[in-house]
Amino acid sequence: MTQNKITVNPENPTGITLEFTAEDTASYNVHTQEHLDKREAFDAARTARATLKASAKTKLIAGEALTEDEANIIVL
Repeated sequence: MTQNKITVNPENPTGITLEFTAEDTASYNVHTQEHLDKREAFDAARTARATLKASAKTKLIAGEALTEDEANIIVL
């Protein structure tokens, strides 16, 4: 499948369609992978925070001592 890009400039205000060059494809792939890596890191951090919060809640209900991280998650 060929990827295309639309280029708009003063000479072509409605835009012209061009095929991706090898450089465009490589750049697109790098940026896509960077985005996926950042998304995975964000999702992992969100899951870790939710797990820590749930652990703190469970310990509070049971009357157990909290770790420093669990206490911080409640205070913040």
